[in-house]
Amino acid sequence: MNLLLPLVPLLPLLMLLALAWPVTRGRVMGALWLAPLPALLIAPLALGSSLVFYPGGIRFTLLLDAPGALLLGGAALLWSAAGVFARAQMGKGPMAKRFAAWWLLTLSGCLGVFIAGDLLSFYLAFAVVSLAAFGLVAHDGTEKARRAGGLYLLLAVLGEIALLLAFALLHGRAGTESIAIADVAPVLRTTPGGPVIAMLLILGFGLKMGLMPLHVWLPIAHPAAPAPGSAVLSGAIIKAGVIGLVRFLPFDGVPAPDGALLAALGFATAYWGVAMGLTQRNPKTILAYSSVSQMGVLAATLGMGLTLGLAETPIHAAFYALHHMLAKGALFLGVGLALASGPAGRALVLPLALLLALGFGGLPPTGGALAKAAVKSELGDGLAAAAAMLSAFGSTALMLHFVQRLRAAMLEAPAAKLHWGLGGPWLILGLAALVLPWALYGVMIGKAPEGLWTAASIAPILAGAAFALLWARIFPRVPEVPAGDLLVFAERGSPMRDAMARFVVMVEHATRPWPIAGIALMLIILALYGLIGLRG
Repeated sequence: MNLLLPLVPLLPLLMLLALAWPVTRGRVMGALWLAPLPALLIAPLALGSSLVFYPGGIRFTLLLDAPGALLLGGAALLWSAAGVFARAQMGKGPMAKRFAAWWLLTLSGCLGVFIAGDLLSFYLAFAVVSLAAFGLVAHDGTEKARRAGGLYLLLAVLGEIALLLAFALLHGRAGTESIAIADVAPVLRTTPGGPVIAMLLILGFGLKMGLMPLHVWLPIAHPAAPAPGSAVLSGAIIKAGVIGLVRFLPFDGVPAPDGALLAALGFATAYWGVAMGLTQRNPKTILAYSSVSQMGVLAATLGMGLTLGLAETPIHAAFYALHHMLAKGALFLGVGLALASGPAGRALVLPLALLLALGFGGLPPTGGALAKAAVKSELGDGLAAAAAMLSAFGSTALMLHFVQRLRAAMLEAPAAKLHWGLGGPWLILGLAALVLPWALYGVMIGKAPEGLWTAASIAPILAGAAFALLWARIFPRVPEVPAGDLLVFAERGSPMRDAMARFVVMVEHATRPWPIAGIALMLIILALYGLIGLRG
């Protein structure tokens, strides 16, 4: 099993090479679902495996710990189901072959990041999944897709810069030749620059997860991408940020009060995602804002785990992320199926979509209820418990709003024959989101779930459902916040932004005679770069 670990990222790359030959090029699209199968096989069988090799004297490490196994297995199942969906939706045309190329490259990085155990391989896998996903976002080639792809790429590069700085500082402060994450990450506890390095890590990984205020790419990118692309973006790719925080932050059983900042940022993100999502009309945009909210809950879980010194927090967070991966990936495929089948697909889509939607609020006995139970050690007491209950209320209301908008979109879509190449992956992934958490909870968490039917777990769902009924009445009169919210607000503030740019130039002229002129000029360039990014 150790020797099979390299096959996880390499098989998608080998299939990518097959696109170069005319004989095999036409068959790759139909075989996309095969590329994640080694990962799906290895995830349950190779737990605890590791492989170390030394090309050129540099130690590279591949490993599969419990959090990585959960995320690798869930991601492989999602990518496989979405690959079947992509083949049925796109056929074998020229655009499909281009999509397959981006798909396989992104898949290689996505699976690789869950087994990378050293700085170099982790950074390489993270860079591949971050940058190659541009092709999934911008695939359609429309103006909307190109804008979404450009924004995604800009923020992805920003995240890469933050991580490169963090990794360089970590290795430099560790004072060792080893680049294994296990050898350099503990420096965060001991070095005077630990808080700065931690902030760079949270910036890089939090951007991938969609934490505020850098969440703006999710509600713009997801609606622009095709349904299978949206499914893997929201379900699997943003989990690269989750495994990054799990791998690098010091969950060693020692309380870290600065984790409260991450928890506060997480809850703020959770509430913001709900508030913005409730104003949306497009079902895919609502799902994107729901992902923002759910990643906020995950960040809060990790932050509270640091604050309380809970060494088991990584596996708890990974279990929560597994449920989100399967359920949200399925719902994105469900939207694609709904729009393709129209009213004919209502019986196949809506009942399961409703059940998955309520799972995000923690409805027993869905997989979402188990996900909430898994993080009870982190979010089950005090102020965190109250914040988590409010989040569950908001998630219930938001996801019921999604189901209403999905139903409306199906009624407006043209009638079409139900395609089981689309319906099959939807059912498999949706049922997996309901069943797999029950199969894995006792094994991974180590105890039976508790408190599934308590008043504290049911009350937010009932309150959220009541609010959703009220919201359905007033929603038609509520203005829609443009997808991307903070970015759009910044773009609309052009006069203020231009005035700021003129002020920066004035300061540069005033400081030109000073010895610090070079530093001032550098700061001006960085400021203008940020302004140009907002304008784009």
